[in-house]
Amino acid sequence: MRQPGVIRDYDPKPGISVATLAYEYTSGFQVPEHAHGSDQLIYAIRGVMEVHAGRNMWLIPPQFALWIPARTFHRIRMPAAVSMRTLYFRPGLVSRPGPGCAVLSITPLLRELVIETVRIGRLRARNPHERALRDLTILHLGKATSAPTRVPLPTDSRALALARAVLGDPSQSKPLARLCAEAGMSLRTMQRVFQRELGTDFDSWRRQVRLVKAIELLVRGSSVKETAFAIGYQQPSAFVEAFRRAFGSTPKAWCLAHRNPSAGPAR
Repeated sequence: MRQPGVIRDYDPKPGISVATLAYEYTSGFQVPEHAHGSDQLIYAIRGVMEVHAGRNMWLIPPQFALWIPARTFHRIRMPAAVSMRTLYFRPGLVSRPGPGCAVLSITPLLRELVIETVRIGRLRARNPHERALRDLTILHLGKATSAPTRVPLPTDSRALALARAVLGDPSQSKPLARLCAEAGMSLRTMQRVFQRELGTDFDSWRRQVRLVKAIELLVRGSSVKETAFAIGYQQPSAFVEAFRRAFGSTPKAWCLAHRNPSAGPAR
């Protein structure tokens, strides 16, 4: 039975292990909520994608890709122009540690495997070359490390309104009490909602929002100082320390380690 909202046009057809899609999106474009019947890897060789699935939001720069299991409803917004490359796998081909979506680090080799797969267009199980490419891609996807760029969202309507206000402008430094008043709930109630639904306090949640936004800005070429001020830090040193605690390295070291893969030749 065809599930409403599940798009099967791009799913691998009989005899095909992996199907692909390459698409160029303009700045501000929004892909409405949908799902696929296949497991999906979405990757932007250029640009940053903002992906929402359930109660979570991710910003995905070219150093990362998002793994989306089959029949997972999601929507995508392009803050700027995006060159997207997508792989669709028969469910069960790729083994991932967890059952949900995951942000995966993209190594230079994995990037080239994705690009080559998209260039071919589809990988047939009976073609030795294409089967080898499929197996190598699956191997590296299974080994890919996850990245902490997820931002969970509350379901309470008032808390969600506050969360969306912060997502819209992470640099705002309004006290939480004022934000709560604007959302129509008390400070104590808001803190309870965040702790109950997200397992964290509001300040920690807002810090994660700012750090995720920082990745987008750093990828675009902003300096550490520019990024710190843009996301609401008064002192760049405080931003550097918060980034180091979250990602295990300073912003400068992170940028060097995750040098933009899209700097290679266009395909």
